[in-house]
Amino acid sequence: MRFVSYRAGVTPGWGVLVGAEGVVDSRQLGSQLPSTLREFIALSATQPNLMADVKARATAATPTRLDAVTLAPCVPQPGKIICLGVNYYDHAKEGGNAIADYPAFFLRCETSLLAHGAPLQVPAISDKLDFEAELAVVIGQRTRFVSEADALKSVFGYACFNDASLRDYQRRTTQWTIGKNFDATGGFGPSLVTPDELPPGCTGLRIQSRLNGQVMQNANTTDMVFGVARTISLLSEAMTLEPGDVLVMGTPGGVGYARTPPVWMKAGDTIEIDIEGVGILSNPVTA
Repeated sequence: MRFVSYRAGVTPGWGVLVGAEGVVDSRQLGSQLPSTLREFIALSATQPNLMADVKARATAATPTRLDAVTLAPCVPQPGKIICLGVNYYDHAKEGGNAIADYPAFFLRCETSLLAHGAPLQVPAISDKLDFEAELAVVIGQRTRFVSEADALKSVFGYACFNDASLRDYQRRTTQWTIGKNFDATGGFGPSLVTPDELPPGCTGLRIQSRLNGQVMQNANTTDMVFGVARTISLLSEAMTLEPGDVLVMGTPGGVGYARTPPVWMKAGDTIEIDIEGVGILSNPVTA
């Protein structure tokens, strides 16, 4: 199944995608379902038959046209957004970084997120806005001290992410936080895809970024240094992962700062993140 979060007028909601053009609102899927997708993710962990029931109801329902709603980030208010840096071999090489024996973790804030189709903003104080095609993982159940062998059981779904970064601000400190948390820079969508539609851990999938139709990054998720299962296991040693938490799995080589001359996103551009089987996240760039 594929889930989306959205607003219909001023009312937030979520639903199940049916085909390419329709969405079945959660209120059509059962009167007892919660009002947010994050709450539904948590509920599904406690009710084993819920997903099958929702799928059957969605198949039988009459969908609303997707263009009648305004998409939100897949999980609009996640509890935690944990990102990995330098997690593809070719990206480490282009940046002159050694392959680490432990992931470089950093955090994003909810205010940095934006939906598929929403404008990605170049701030007035910097023009060095870079693109980063990434796989997002949404946690489906409370997880602590999980083995790598069992870690994928904790995944609710996968989505596309653009970890757009202000490179000058990122490098002002030894911590990357400030350059990764400007408002409306973290594209997250368009939909959240359940694991049954994808290979385990999303391995072996093509991942690309395209700027104004030109391929900038072109890699395979197999090239991640730390895969999804290992990342979940390592994080669970330190913290409790909760339903709706988001892990952002790092970007491959080909980013803008590593090019000669550097390529920055600017107003009027369109940036797309395309992950095979997961979807295409597209955002116009504005000042």
